[in-house]
Amino acid sequence: MSGHHAFGRGVCIVITLPVFFDGEADRIVQLLKSGRVDLVHIRKPESTEEEVSALISSIPEDLRGRLVLHDHHCLASRYGVFGVHLNGRNPVPPKGWQGSVSRSCHTLNEVRERKESCDYVSLSPIYDSVSKKGYLSAFTREELIEAHRQGFIDDRVYALGGVTFDSISDTLALGFGGVMILGDAWK
Repeated sequence: MSGHHAFGRGVCIVITLPVFFDGEADRIVQLLKSGRVDLVHIRKPESTEEEVSALISSIPEDLRGRLVLHDHHCLASRYGVFGVHLNGRNPVPPKGWQGSVSRSCHTLNEVRERKESCDYVSLSPIYDSVSKKGYLSAFTREELIEAHRQGFIDDRVYALGGVTFDSISDTLALGFGGVMILGDAWK
């Protein structure tokens, strides 16, 4: 674990849409400068290295330290981003990586297994998805409260899936250290 996670409780992360769109870099800058968003995860599973590089290049250098890459981790050190996010496409951090490492989890067992090797993990779907039709909550409120009581959910576990800017405080009250927002950020 890299130990670069220094945000404390109540972190708000926005995840990009999987497709690129006109004005996306400007929107990312707006989000990062809004005072409400700590990090932006760049998640473009179908992208080329050149496309992701072009997006990062169009974000001011002083904000690149608040980006996390899901794909093309080779760009992480080049652009000085905050972190890399591990997934099925990229299961291990790049050799020599010193920044933050995060990973997505979909069960409490996964959280238990992966939390120790990452700075933070996401657990999803917490609520019915805003952006993916038919992607429904996998947990009841009672299950989440119990998981927090048992220590599965703590400051290094972030809620993902159906989280909106309006539901942040309710979500944090369940014991999560932060939230990850996708659909609500790009409406």
